[in-house]
Amino acid sequence: MTCLGLYLCFSGLGAFSFNLWSLLVCRFVAGLGIGGEYTAINSAIDELIPSHYRGRVDIAVNGTYWLGAMIGAAASILLLNPQLLPANLGWRLGFCIGPLLGLGIIYLRRTIPESPRWLMTHGRQREAERIVDEIEARVEREDIQLEPVSDDKAIELTGSGRVSYVQIAKTMLREYPGRSLLGFTMMATQAFLYNGIFFTYALVLTTFYHVPASETALYFFPFAAGNLLGPLTIGHLFDTIGRRKMILTTYGVSGVLLAISGFLFHQGTLNAFTQTLMWCVIFFLASAGASSAYLTVSEIFPLELRGQAISFFFAVSQLAGGVAAPSIFGALIGAGKDPGPLSIGYYAGGAIMFAGGLVAWFFGVNAERRSLEDVAAPLSAARRAQSPTERRALAS
Repeated sequence: MTCLGLYLCFSGLGAFSFNLWSLLVCRFVAGLGIGGEYTAINSAIDELIPSHYRGRVDIAVNGTYWLGAMIGAAASILLLNPQLLPANLGWRLGFCIGPLLGLGIIYLRRTIPESPRWLMTHGRQREAERIVDEIEARVEREDIQLEPVSDDKAIELTGSGRVSYVQIAKTMLREYPGRSLLGFTMMATQAFLYNGIFFTYALVLTTFYHVPASETALYFFPFAAGNLLGPLTIGHLFDTIGRRKMILTTYGVSGVLLAISGFLFHQGTLNAFTQTLMWCVIFFLASAGASSAYLTVSEIFPLELRGQAISFFFAVSQLAGGVAAPSIFGALIGAGKDPGPLSIGYYAGGAIMFAGGLVAWFFGVNAERRSLEDVAAPLSAARRAQSPTERRALAS
């Protein structure tokens, strides 16, 4: 709620910016809220959604980013049309769209319970039991039969759920080095691809295809639609076919297609429509893969540092891919006289995505349909109970 409120307030305040620096400050603080949102939401999904559906739900929720992008693109067609609104008013109204939608989200979010797992590791057992009882009672009222939990799944928890940055570093680098490499690679590669293409797509359209700046939103709309449909239509395969196979497929195939689009772009065989169509197909797959990156880093580390793991890899990936990629691709576009340099950028982006898929194949974790505690034991777990008698003894 804090992160959401931070984003909504400063996104709305951006509409009242009086110069460039005031706008940048508002966007910076709004970005702090967005970064916190990624951590909080992915943690909540993983800790509250049943293991059989965790993958598709997480991927679908992350993919709905593009529903908002579609709304923004559609609105910008009207708001940025100087024939309908003054130029200095239209963009300001655009900054108000997010806060208006967010007011409804605040109401919905009040219905989300706190994670029982988090409560247990912070010494709030009664609250955890109450929430679990409420969830089970609601499910049973819907005539859904709950399967009993095997006694050998019981875990004895000791200590506090609060961990220091030193403990986080030791856990990631000493106990889970392969998973840390996996998390960094997946997050950085998808960030590089997305930020490189997303933040320069309008520049490509205006520079190489001579699309008027006021019409670029028309081309962005199908691009966003492809990004939205990918997670919604193939997200369930991450739960059925499996994480490693689907990550390799989505990362690898999208990387190959991006390289092919770079070749066609260099040959001059694409126009604004076919270029956008290629992006739609590429990011139909890449969007599901990118969403699975957030799923992966949020489920492969112990409970006590899940949120910190997401925030760490998100921050590093935004630095490696989010900051560097737009600058690199912008420089490759240049004055738009030669498509060769940008084609090389597309080749490099495709190779980076393909490499990310290979890392996921060799270092990935088969986390589909497994409880979070089976994927990574909590740091505060002393041991598992092996029998009903031992479980009762531990409980007493």
